[in-house]
Amino acid sequence: MTEVHRYESVIGLEVHAQLETRSKLFCGCASAYGSPANTQVCPVCLGLPGALPVLNEAAVDSAIKMILACGGQISARSVFARKNYFYPDLPKGYQISQFDEPIGVGGAIVFDLDGETHRIGLTRIHLEEDAGKSVHPTEVSGDAMSLIDMNRCGVPLLEIVSKPGIRSPEEAYAYLSRLRQIVQYLGICSGDMEKGALRCDANVSVRLRDIDEYGTRTELKNLNSFRGVERGLKYEIDRQIEILELGGSVVQETRLWDEDRNISVSMRSKEESHDYRYFREPDLVDLAISDEWVSAVADSLPELPHETYIRFMSEYSLPRYDAEVLTTSRELANYVTEAMRFFPDPKKVSNWTMTEVLGVLKDLGIGIDKFPVSPAQVGELLKAVDDGLISGKIAKDVFRQMAETGESPLVIINREGLRQINDEDMLDAVITELLACSRENVEAYRGGRKQIFSFLIGEIMKATNGRANPDIANRLLKRRLDER
Repeated sequence: MTEVHRYESVIGLEVHAQLETRSKLFCGCASAYGSPANTQVCPVCLGLPGALPVLNEAAVDSAIKMILACGGQISARSVFARKNYFYPDLPKGYQISQFDEPIGVGGAIVFDLDGETHRIGLTRIHLEEDAGKSVHPTEVSGDAMSLIDMNRCGVPLLEIVSKPGIRSPEEAYAYLSRLRQIVQYLGICSGDMEKGALRCDANVSVRLRDIDEYGTRTELKNLNSFRGVERGLKYEIDRQIEILELGGSVVQETRLWDEDRNISVSMRSKEESHDYRYFREPDLVDLAISDEWVSAVADSLPELPHETYIRFMSEYSLPRYDAEVLTTSRELANYVTEAMRFFPDPKKVSNWTMTEVLGVLKDLGIGIDKFPVSPAQVGELLKAVDDGLISGKIAKDVFRQMAETGESPLVIINREGLRQINDEDMLDAVITELLACSRENVEAYRGGRKQIFSFLIGEIMKATNGRANPDIANRLLKRRLDER
């Protein structure tokens, strides 16, 4: 067994999801992304003396949705606490969070990887407020300075903490992908890591495979993309294994992932919970959640990604790969479901969506929610192909025009004169003229060079601007070539 394979990695992820509420967690300031610096602030989120926090009910609704979606247990009573630490962008000198009595415990994130179902247990899900944002270095009057933007102070976060049950960077990537899917399906978070809407810290350790005891863990921060999480974990695992193989000891610390250099660097010694001097937040009462509140939220839950994935395979008989691609987002899954109402051939809709729809979306750089082609228009186009009105090749050109103009397929087909030629007499005339000018190719075909057939079909399609019905053209050409 190689050195690397003697070891097993143990990974736990702490994910912060920024909730898409209109206002912040404890005040009425807007929580919109991208506003001018320090324009969405008030005495409460700035921590000015005498300002008192008031809990945002919509944020609690979002937390309940996530706990239910993960199969966790909602606490009938939970408590907010002060987490004390000093950062320049933390104006109060503490963060309002939850500690020993969180809003949710237990549950799991379930996902498929390499054809197997994985289930990673959760320790807790809790609410907390975000800190501000430090911007550095910024050149001001020739001096390197750090600036503070307090807009993000008090923005509601949902922290989802996994158990240390993840065993590889690939599994961590799949876990994080499914978690993002869930918050997007629920409509509680955009999941955009580039904008900081989803942030991930990882606790990593390694141990020999025959040892039950956990190794010394490090915390890895600044993981700003899914691939960054995967690369950062791989680097940190390899780094720890190398230290142990050389007879050293792993130090418990917090390390920053440097995306540009593909390395992690030491930041500080790892804090324990007592370092934050948690104590109950005196300005907030306990949060009581009734069974009626939970039931009302449960009734509003949409179909979740894994449920949609299973439905696509069972109800539509789609292959596993198709179901996985088509349920990437709730909007895409809804689009496909709607298209199937207008053209009830799931596999054809699936193939068209995965190749043409997703291809055009990538070229345009937009999401399915901004796509000008409706599911009904997709169904109309596929029906035109199925009815022999146009060929599959022409349909691709029509679809591109639909994406540019938003017009229906029939309008484009009629205006551009793209209807498929199904008239056998007309196609026979085209073939007669072609063969009369291609006697050498005819003789070559009859002499055994059967590949000439594909060339001649191509010439027929050229002569008809791609409008010849390929099945009829193939049959008529073969009959003429086989005549003696």
